[in-house]
Amino acid sequence: MDFSYQRRLAAEILGVGENRIRFDPAALDKVEAAITREEVKKLIDEGIIYAVQERRNSRGRIREFHEERKEGRHRGYGRRKGEKGARADPKTQWMNRIRKLRAFLKWLRDHGIIDRRTYRMLYRKAKGGAFDSLVSLKRYMKEHGLLPQDYK
Repeated sequence: MDFSYQRRLAAEILGVGENRIRFDPAALDKVEAAITREEVKKLIDEGIIYAVQERRNSRGRIREFHEERKEGRHRGYGRRKGEKGARADPKTQWMNRIRKLRAFLKWLRDHGIIDRRTYRMLYRKAKGGAFDSLVSLKRYMKEHGLLPQDYK
């Protein structure tokens, strides 16, 4: 029996490919008799003609892996590809660092902990990249006696 016509109509109606169309083996005579679009629709409603679920790769393991990555697993040195700058943008890192340093220097100046000349000197050093972090700025200030004795 050739069901190519019924298969094509059912695929159009259900909006799937012809390869996903299946017929109930017990009612093949009804399928063969259905030659109009309405008859095929009726057989679809009765469940004699149906579309099978599309086969695809399971994403269960991937979802589990993704949840673990969110918690920090599977992110070690062996997993990393590309340069350091590919994972963390150097410009963004610089912006975050310089903003923190400048805010700290401004706070020190506004609270009278350092004078304007010291502020300007440290500001320029920070702009020149002399400090890797806020900790290194504080270390420099302590080593050069730029902080008062009672400060931290």
